[in-house]
Amino acid sequence: MSEAVQVAAQTGVRRLSRIRARARAAAPTRVEIALAVASSALLILSFPDFNLWPLAWVALVPLLVAVAGRPEAARSFLLGWITATVFFFGSCYWLTYAMVRYGHIPAWIAYPLVVPGAMVVGIFPALCCLLLARLIVRRGTVALIFAPLLWAALEWARLAVTGQLWNALGYSQAYVTPLIQSASWGGVYSVSFLIVAINSAITYALIKRTVRAVLLSLLIAAFVGGVMLASNQYTKAFASTVSRPDAVAIAVQPNVPMEPVEDLAETEALVERHRSLSKEALGVWERQGRLSNGDVVKIEGDRSQDGALASRQAIPRLVIWPESPMNFTYANDTALREWIARFATENRVAVILNSLEPAPAGGAYNSALMINEEGRKVSQYDKIRLLPFGEYVPLPRWLPGVNLVPVMVGDFTPGADYPLMQAGGGTRVGVFICFESAFPSISREFAGRGADVLINISNDGYLGPTPVMRQHLANTVFRAVENGRAVVRVTNTGISAYITPRGQVIGATEGFKPNARVWPLNRANVGKTFYTRYGDLFVSLCALLSLLMLATTIRKSRESGESGEKNVF
Repeated sequence: MSEAVQVAAQTGVRRLSRIRARARAAAPTRVEIALAVASSALLILSFPDFNLWPLAWVALVPLLVAVAGRPEAARSFLLGWITATVFFFGSCYWLTYAMVRYGHIPAWIAYPLVVPGAMVVGIFPALCCLLLARLIVRRGTVALIFAPLLWAALEWARLAVTGQLWNALGYSQAYVTPLIQSASWGGVYSVSFLIVAINSAITYALIKRTVRAVLLSLLIAAFVGGVMLASNQYTKAFASTVSRPDAVAIAVQPNVPMEPVEDLAETEALVERHRSLSKEALGVWERQGRLSNGDVVKIEGDRSQDGALASRQAIPRLVIWPESPMNFTYANDTALREWIARFATENRVAVILNSLEPAPAGGAYNSALMINEEGRKVSQYDKIRLLPFGEYVPLPRWLPGVNLVPVMVGDFTPGADYPLMQAGGGTRVGVFICFESAFPSISREFAGRGADVLINISNDGYLGPTPVMRQHLANTVFRAVENGRAVVRVTNTGISAYITPRGQVIGATEGFKPNARVWPLNRANVGKTFYTRYGDLFVSLCALLSLLMLATTIRKSRESGESGEKNVF
């Protein structure tokens, strides 16, 4: 072997040794990994079905301690990725339910299939940790106070890039009404921002352990408290105060089984269940004037029983059937059209139902239809945001083998329009379907166009009696607060509920039991919320400020490098 070859080989060995040494130095220690997993566990416990929501306010502290302790970019990214991947897997394990039960995939295969998705969405919290570490290196531990900006901006980026915002940190507080009112101006991102602010304040105080650090942390806590108080004061204007409804909604939860219905007699029985539940709830309303929240609507002017009954019957009624696996096809089913027309005219009600409607090029829409009291179809909303691998395959059609990838529910065409439906009494409603409750833009668009009430028809039955039921409801709660509009949520298997404009859940049904509710529909007597008017302005500012901060660190890094070069020479 020549001397040149020997030198080259030795140089290669030394370089490889240096790379290995750097990799070992950048690798998280066991303690750091334990801290990351501790944050994962606390986050999982703060979400449904554990519902230990206070834990979210301290859940990130272990992770932030690990990042701030040794703020190296690669190590911080790995720690954030571990935390987020374990959290998303642990809180969304219910995705395996449909794979195992309906896809007949063995559990030992189904559970690992969830990991890649958890890793993908976990990249965004990981990037937050990486960028935070960079800020800490340049500005010191006090840079922890910038963590809320980074976290909110990267939740927004997650929705933009992956189309998923499921279990954003703010959703953990969905069932604590006073804590989520900031969503009326900043969306779910503002609640995430406030939670991370408290986590970062606690972390800073624990690390620095000085009077100054404690005072700064207390100042941040006071700021968060002040924002919450101001937000609660702001949303009081959107609380409903109307005692007599402009219309009433008859919400039907039929609990149609997920397994395909092939027997005609069973199909007829399920259709009859829709009718009987609707008639029963209508009867309660007409006889007692009672809403499902326990309120009795008093009719002024005629105190006689017959007069009160006539007055209640004069209030428009809207029967709402949920998204359903029965696959109603209104456009192509003459018998169904005639049956619904008879039901509407005989009971003097309008009906909203889910239907598979024809789309261009032989496609199909997942639609919500309104049939008026005369039995005519007067409005149709076609679902815009489809469920990946449930209602479409999110892959280019030109890829080999794409046509072999099955979809759980059907291969649908996305809609494009936001029609408002007239519920009677001048009340305008915007209807969105199932998974669309996870997209703030859908309900905001309806509210911006003048919807007085939002209606969400949904079917979570494919995912069984799992945490998805309360996690999905949490999304809908935020859509109410963001827009200052009541939401009537009508589901096939639960949870159906009336959600007030401030996010209070009323009359929630039990899961997997047939049920019906009577809820009020009123014209909005207040204007639009800040969020409805300006959308994601707050989180856009978070993203802009984050970019500006990172740009200053890059500039400082270059200046330090130039200074170092001058010193050398």
